[in-house]
Amino acid sequence: CKQEMLQKKKNAVLVDGVILNGPIMDSKAGEKFVEEACKIIMEEVIQKADDVTEKVCEWRAPETLKQILDLEMRDTGESHQKLLQLCRDVIQYSVKTSHPRFFNQLYAGIDYYSLVARFITEALNPSVYTYEVSPVFLLVEEAVIKKMIEFIGWEEGDGIFNPGGSVSNMYAMNLARYKFCPEIKEKGLSGLPRLVLFTSEECHYSMKKAASFLGIGTENVYFIKTDERGKMIPEELEKQVQRARKEGSAPFLVCATAGTTVLGAFDPLDKIADICEKHGLWLHVDASWGGSALLSRKHCRLLHGIHRADSVAWNPHKMLLAGIQCCALLVKDNSGLLKNCYSAKAAYLFQQDKFYDVSYDTGDKSIQCSRRPDAFKFWLMWKALGTTGLEERVNRALALARYLVEEIKKREGFQLLLEPEYANVCFWYIPPSLREMEGGPEFWQKLHQVAPIIKERMMKKGSMMLGYQPHQGKVNFFRQVVISPQVSREDMDFLLDEIELLAKDL
Repeated sequence: CKQEMLQKKKNAVLVDGVILNGPIMDSKAGEKFVEEACKIIMEEVIQKADDVTEKVCEWRAPETLKQILDLEMRDTGESHQKLLQLCRDVIQYSVKTSHPRFFNQLYAGIDYYSLVARFITEALNPSVYTYEVSPVFLLVEEAVIKKMIEFIGWEEGDGIFNPGGSVSNMYAMNLARYKFCPEIKEKGLSGLPRLVLFTSEECHYSMKKAASFLGIGTENVYFIKTDERGKMIPEELEKQVQRARKEGSAPFLVCATAGTTVLGAFDPLDKIADICEKHGLWLHVDASWGGSALLSRKHCRLLHGIHRADSVAWNPHKMLLAGIQCCALLVKDNSGLLKNCYSAKAAYLFQQDKFYDVSYDTGDKSIQCSRRPDAFKFWLMWKALGTTGLEERVNRALALARYLVEEIKKREGFQLLLEPEYANVCFWYIPPSLREMEGGPEFWQKLHQVAPIIKERMMKKGSMMLGYQPHQGKVNFFRQVVISPQVSREDMDFLLDEIELLAKDL
């Protein structure tokens, strides 16, 4: 070894005092670290994913967790063993979203095929913009988008995977505006009339964010009233479109929701499409949450009329477990509208004189440059399970939600907000001390405090995670979301038992 070192020094090429001979990275040490870290991941995450005896989270207050994790970055690197311990600590104190009793968000569970796909793409580290650097993943994305378009019911279309349903909604809003006034791409906002868009008062908050980001303005988002189930009322939409025209504004977009975030409501797409056709408005359907019901022959009726949309947002990382993030914007127009809207024709990336078919260089229809191969996770999972397997996931999740609803009806102290039509089950738990009270202001004020206390107790115990919120004048209630195929009937029973246990002294 000493002789090798001496030889290297003798043959060293120096530039600015830096030796340029050989690699600077210790590959053997790196490979060993990857191997041992993967073993920790296998033992502490994957093998424990369906173990209900494990905690959903190991709760620590922020200041305490800062000390445990030793977050300080130093001039010299940490030892091999210290780094492995940090990996263990990160896993230990992170929320286990693959745990069968994680019900907190609109994603949950673990899909092993999607996970392997993520391992592959993380190791390869591709960026999906040109065929020359990402040949496999561009073809995969094309195949997945084509299949998703079939399920929407379009004969043809276009699309792009992007980082989240919020970004999909922003894409759609900008695309609809470009279709309405193509000159905006070059001339900007100064010459435009006051643009107005319409969406449900139960829509995702990303619609307001997109309007703000794109310079449309949140005051120009007209929120349409919903019925008692959280569905947009078409007659109210018609009134608001006419109001906007009388004001001298320029309506250009309606966003319907297929699966609202809280109640899981599906807007009446056919009636909304009739209004859009009548007034020449772009119809976007935010099906980020509910789009996966299209794969179920039993439940696809929830999205009846979606084929009449101009664009659709659909997130396979939610109900289908494709792994965050996996989100597609799908567009009915196949004439190049998406590319025309977003193309910047960067000559250093999208050269037109390449030796292959440059139509496969799809990156110019994205607002991103670097872009992850998210479609690959969905593709490998779909290849493994088939459409039938994905359909089974949707059907089982909704069947479990129905089981939970029937159990809630049987139990004293539990009260449904409404009969769900999707996987969102919203309910109050009324502790024994409040059950004899009349439903006046004092009752609702006291009940408002119940869910946060139960949530705190379950988090600190680590037994489960369940979301709660106030909504449209209603005091705090629990929103139980059923997604993971690892969830069983026993987990539904446990959820209700655990709430009773945690709240017995309230």
